[in-house]
Amino acid sequence: MNEEVFGDDVLTLTDEDGNNIRFERIGSCELDGTVYLALVPIDDNEDAEYIILKVETDEDGEENFVTITDDDEFDRVADYFDDTLFGEIDHDED
Repeated sequence: MNEEVFGDDVLTLTDEDGNNIRFERIGSCELDGTVYLALVPIDDNEDAEYIILKVETDEDGEENFVTITDDDEFDRVADYFDDTLFGEIDHDED
């Protein structure tokens, strides 16, 4: 995905089909030296869930946002964002 920054919290990303999608950054973190972003679509009128992208720097020093392909890595980062953005909810608590 390519990125275009419109401010500190709004990004327009271009998907594989060439569609531009605007996202609001709702969180970011650095885990084990890698930066991750939690983004929610702005123009989606429904209750969309957030997505998580990894920030990678290419050989030219350009930052690129990529999907996380490793399931364990994704679960670890998703757990972090779930805990920090939405708080830990214990549904089994009496």
